[in-house]
Amino acid sequence: MHTRDAIDRYARHLADVRRLSPATVRAYRSDLADMVTVTGDVELGGIDLEMLREWLWVATKRGDARSTLARRTAAARGFFGWACEYGHLAADPSLRLVAPKRGRTLPRVATADGVAHALDDLRVRAAEGDPRLLRDAAALELLYGAGLRVSELCGIDLGDLDHQAATVRVLGKGSKERVVPYGIPAARALDAYLVRGRPALAARADGRPSGAVFLGLRGGRIGARAVYDIAAREIAPLVGADTIGPHALRHSAATHLLDGGADLRAVQEMLGHASLGTTQIYTHVSGERLAAAYRLAHPRA
Repeated sequence: MHTRDAIDRYARHLADVRRLSPATVRAYRSDLADMVTVTGDVELGGIDLEMLREWLWVATKRGDARSTLARRTAAARGFFGWACEYGHLAADPSLRLVAPKRGRTLPRVATADGVAHALDDLRVRAAEGDPRLLRDAAALELLYGAGLRVSELCGIDLGDLDHQAATVRVLGKGSKERVVPYGIPAARALDAYLVRGRPALAARADGRPSGAVFLGLRGGRIGARAVYDIAAREIAPLVGADTIGPHALRHSAATHLLDGGADLRAVQEMLGHASLGTTQIYTHVSGERLAAAYRLAHPRA
């Protein structure tokens, strides 16, 4: 079996058996396709450790980040491990492939005042009744208010909202479901959008309207790219284009929760992190909380 054919089968395995998200499967495909640019579309058994090391060396010379190299190493190990397990390969050439250590990159966050100013400005303009602005305000308030991933926001259906409890049910990574609370500003923005904005967008749909909460300008479920465009249009100019985006709103929410005294495990549960270690990175950017704890607790403060 040639490498590209094996990658196709592996991608189907990731989607159908391991039930990984389409975005994750595309990422694996992309990393393995990059491998083929160096190894060539040879018979799978023709790839050895030296070819894989050459692949990583080429990527290093190209200037790829260490995190990218580590991810591609993991992709190769998963691919060849699968090939051996399913009898497509006799020996795994990636067993001794060493992944470079990841550099620790702190997430970019905005100040609480900066986010509040941007969201309040959008709320005032949305009050005039423009369906698109009502949608944008509700989407950004929910991204920040509930600390959601973009994919989670796009996947919300009307039945996932509990207006009385002010919670939303989302499907996170690994198809793990969780229920997340959101605050009063998000609740108000959602109510305004669902009453005055969403019906106007839904009326633009061809055929049966979508059950999604957030709709695109043609009435169908909104896509991730559209959410990035919303953040670029409404948030970045006021907070800083190099600082904020849809995912940075999630980072900011986590940091501001810790600054406000939230328990780390509660933040972990809210964000849907499988490991507490993933959440702990926000303690490095939560300087205000550390300073406050020092002033309260240290005898020489």
